[in-house]
Amino acid sequence: MSAGGGKKAILAALTANAGIAVAKFVGAAITGSASMLAEAVHSVADTSNQGLLLFGQRRAEQEADELHPFGYGRNRYFYSFIVALVLFTLGSVYAIYEGIHKIQHPEELSSPIVAIVILLIAIGLETFSFVTAMRESRPLKGGASWWRFIRNSRSPELPVVLLEDTGALVGLVLAFLGVGLTMLTDNAIWDGIGTLCIGALLGVIAIILIIEMQSLLIGEGATPEEDRAIRESLVDGERIDRVIHLKTQYLGPEEILVAAKVAITLGLDIATIAAAIDAAEARVRRAVPAARIIYVEPDLYRTQPVS
Repeated sequence: MSAGGGKKAILAALTANAGIAVAKFVGAAITGSASMLAEAVHSVADTSNQGLLLFGQRRAEQEADELHPFGYGRNRYFYSFIVALVLFTLGSVYAIYEGIHKIQHPEELSSPIVAIVILLIAIGLETFSFVTAMRESRPLKGGASWWRFIRNSRSPELPVVLLEDTGALVGLVLAFLGVGLTMLTDNAIWDGIGTLCIGALLGVIAIILIIEMQSLLIGEGATPEEDRAIRESLVDGERIDRVIHLKTQYLGPEEILVAAKVAITLGLDIATIAAAIDAAEARVRRAVPAARIIYVEPDLYRTQPVS
């Protein structure tokens, strides 16, 4: 994924969440709604998260140096991991605490219609952010399901924004139900229940993100499609007979390290072997543009294929 598409989705989410956070805090102050306050804190967390994602992208653009010879691309994974932790601590834990407190000590809402109006406006803004993230993700998703895209994507920003926006939209519906049921039943415990549900929802989303970003952070290999394309591109059937073994790792969302040992046809001179390896690297880069760093080791003596 180029950073451009992800950046557009992040900026849309940041703009929407910043405006929503202000509106929710005003609504919470006027109405005393716990679910509205939990949603306001959620929006603050989301706004901070989008800022972290943008900062991570900027840090990832640093040139490689002696200390980090493979560059700084994994900064995008690191800051996405921090986003998941922020979502869990600032969003989920606070909402669960506030929900339990409001269930134990219900407080009547004042001007609940204000909360309803603000929630409806927030749903509209979050829908804009969510639709933007979906539009930017579709070219990368292809024919896969959205869940598979989130699980298999090596680019962190769009899955993070998609899950955050999904959580925000469902959370707004829960807050709407909490406030609405409080108005209908004149029982403020529903506001606390809505808040507790929001906290549980954010916790589930945060845990999914933590698992996915941790996997990317410690290093994931090429996708099955990319692995197959790399293997096919390395072999020319004349000078390179087969791939003996292949190891890949994403150094960043747009950069794969490829290390391969290949079986060379017997009887070739050094110059011909060097030319064969150069040609193989060029074929790999054409087939998988993200394969930017390639190391190919020739082997003249192995006679049996090794997987």
